[in-house]
Amino acid sequence: MPAMASLSQLFLTFLRIGLLSFGGPAAQIALLHREIVEERQWLTERQYLRALSFCMLLPGPEAMQLATWVGWRLRGTAGGLISGGLFVLPGALVIAALALAYASYGARPEVAGLMLGVKATVIALVAQALLKLGRKVLARPSALLISIAAFAALYVLHLPFPLVIACAALVGWLGQPAPAAQEVQPVPAPVTERLWVWPLWVTLWFAPMVAAGLAGQTLLYDIGMLFSKLAVFSFGGAYAVLAWLAQEAVTARGWLDPAQMADALGLAETTPGPLILVTQFVGMITGFAAGGWQMALAAGAMVLWVTFIPCFLWIFAFAPHLERLLARPRLQAALEAITAAVLGVVANLALWFALHVLFAQTWLPKLGPLAPELPVLSSLQPGALALTLLAALLLGPLRRSVPLTLAVTAFISYALTIY
Repeated sequence: MPAMASLSQLFLTFLRIGLLSFGGPAAQIALLHREIVEERQWLTERQYLRALSFCMLLPGPEAMQLATWVGWRLRGTAGGLISGGLFVLPGALVIAALALAYASYGARPEVAGLMLGVKATVIALVAQALLKLGRKVLARPSALLISIAAFAALYVLHLPFPLVIACAALVGWLGQPAPAAQEVQPVPAPVTERLWVWPLWVTLWFAPMVAAGLAGQTLLYDIGMLFSKLAVFSFGGAYAVLAWLAQEAVTARGWLDPAQMADALGLAETTPGPLILVTQFVGMITGFAAGGWQMALAAGAMVLWVTFIPCFLWIFAFAPHLERLLARPRLQAALEAITAAVLGVVANLALWFALHVLFAQTWLPKLGPLAPELPVLSSLQPGALALTLLAALLLGPLRRSVPLTLAVTAFISYALTIY
């Protein structure tokens, strides 16, 4: 029988996990497994793996939602709030400090030189994530076709990310024959929890946006609405969401430029917590440009709220139905199709970053409805290319950690700038 955790034990354990959760979702899921299953034996191996599969069905950061589920499973709603909150809080505080420093000093030449190494490492990281996902996803020809279609839809046609994901889910759902009905009973939950979970958490979710709208804070309202949409459609992890965020924040709204977007992901890679905290950085830079550090903090708080309140909603609403959800083959097929589409989305993101970091200029050919962004080859930046290759070498064959790789490339680029 798994051991029972007290709230104080849960608090101390997840504070430690929140401080040590570097390296993206794969490393964070492994850290959770070691702390919760292996060392403390609060859950069995089967419980943990079933919960991980469940969290991958949900939009949002799967590692944070897995942490929330662990707390909910052990100590109910209070446990879920503790575990999920502490998984996010340390990284959010670091991101807030980095965003304010970047907004104040990011235009200085030495800072730009420092960030070049970070952005070069981001290219290598996204390419590495693409290769890992490809090895897992491309087991069937249909998955390859969905991936290529998703890439073309984003890169050539510039279709909205939610439409691409919705179409992939529909293809997967319709491609799976209807199975015989399986009746799986949900885990019992208190009546009050069943009655209040949706109205309570939906009200909490939208309350800050309503308040911002009533107060005439248009930017905060727009930020809340955009990142709420991201929270609903953020299947496939932070890299997939970032492609849509770049469409919205850079191309459609002009809140950031491509270099700032690359810097955002690079700095998020250096902090503990879910990689989706890159959205907090984007919100704070947008807020700072509009109203200084006060607006930056307000915008960052809005992003955090509308990004992670839905995560608690999904867990508290759906966790009692875990077994029933996992017993639906059509739902699994839709998820597999979404994962295949995410491969194309991440490929588009990798190309987008590479174009804007390795080349000083790009152009859009006029080919009717087709508008692929292409590099101006003469604007290739050799230093950025060399740093990217170095990062790929450190992360790949030499198997160095992400923080070490970021430190090495940032130091080299900084040294080249000042000397």
